[in-house]
Amino acid sequence: MSVKSAERVLRIFELLSANIDGMTIKEISETLQLPQSSTSGLIKTLLNENYLSVNQQNHFILGPKLIPVGNAAMESLDISSLGHSSLKELMELIEETVFMAVLADQELVYVAKIDSNRSIRTSAYPGGQKPLYCTGLGKAYLAFMNEADRADYLNTIELKPITKQTITDKEKLEEKLQEYKQQGYSIDNEENEDGLYCLAAPIFDMKGAIQAAISVAGPKERMLRQEDSIIKHLKQKANDISAKLGYVRKEGV
Repeated sequence: MSVKSAERVLRIFELLSANIDGMTIKEISETLQLPQSSTSGLIKTLLNENYLSVNQQNHFILGPKLIPVGNAAMESLDISSLGHSSLKELMELIEETVFMAVLADQELVYVAKIDSNRSIRTSAYPGGQKPLYCTGLGKAYLAFMNEADRADYLNTIELKPITKQTITDKEKLEEKLQEYKQQGYSIDNEENEDGLYCLAAPIFDMKGAIQAAISVAGPKERMLRQEDSIIKHLKQKANDISAKLGYVRKEGV
């Protein structure tokens, strides 16, 4: 049994987290389709308890008391556990091997791998490390990390050829990364392992920073036959996991 006032408080928090410039009581009540009188009462209570604040435009915004709550929640999240069900669903939809990886010391570290019933031979395994510049997961990180970190990486790394398809020209790589950022996913076209084609998408946290990436990998010919379907499901599952980390996608993004 749900408690109506508690549900309304949660909807207010969700709404204001997506509107960082704040909103008036009237805007909140109209957006959530709530009576203005009860909305006003809830807002005043949350304001008195410091769960909400008022900015210079006299709009209500999220308050300082939510900061330690959010930090504690983030520390308790295990991203691979949070994403497991989505990764399993993705594997079942696509019937190809699915991975999740995080960044550690400018290298990719695999934290999850879910094999399909037609598993591929690959050198990637949980706990294993790979370069960023030649993997789909790594290029998702490079495409969506902040510009200063990407520039620092590209200025210090040597782009060694892993296969004949590895991109070793930094200008060409940067062009590809801009393309990947625009389309919302990255591609590894046999750049890390011969015959292996990979599509990867970013996982964002509540601040919009990339925290992980997920991918689908398989033999190139088989992957290309269902590429559009893979991209659709990959991006959807990436969005689902990002939402579990508190990420709120802005309109038009």
